Amino acid sequence: MIDIHFEDVDPVSLQIRSISKWIERIIESESCIQGELCYIFCSDKYLLDINKKFLNHDYYTDIITFDYSENGIISGDIFVSIERISDNSKQYEVSFDYELLRIVVHGVLHLLGYKDKNEKEKIKMTFMENSCLKLFEDVEGI
Repeated sequence: MIDIHFEDVDPVSLQIRSISKWIERIIESESCIQGELCYIFCSDKYLLDINKKFLNHDYYTDIITFDYSENGIISGDIFVSIERISDNSKQYEVSFDYELLRIVVHGVLHLLGYKDKNEKEKIKMTFMENSCLKLFEDVEGI
């Protein structure tokens, strides 16, 4: 089950049904089961406050993932800054929707155990993001 919430930002349009099926396929492809996933879309300030309070980091980020997965059941809270998505889409010259999907799947990949702390991990994470985006593109078109 996927819950979507918006905190201190205007709601953005999402293809909820398509995204839910896509995420479920990704999780199943890693031999796991989808549990409860909660996406909270918010502002930079909201996410900065979470970053400071829970991670002792004083900088902006596009995503923070809290992992509650157990025994192969993938669950978690995924906080996403709409402002970072907008800025990143401009920086990387991609559509807002494309960057939104990249960040949505990035959070799921973290829950599946993928990391991005060092260069080798970042390369693998980017490869996985691109593979997942290709899957969505093939099915839904973005």
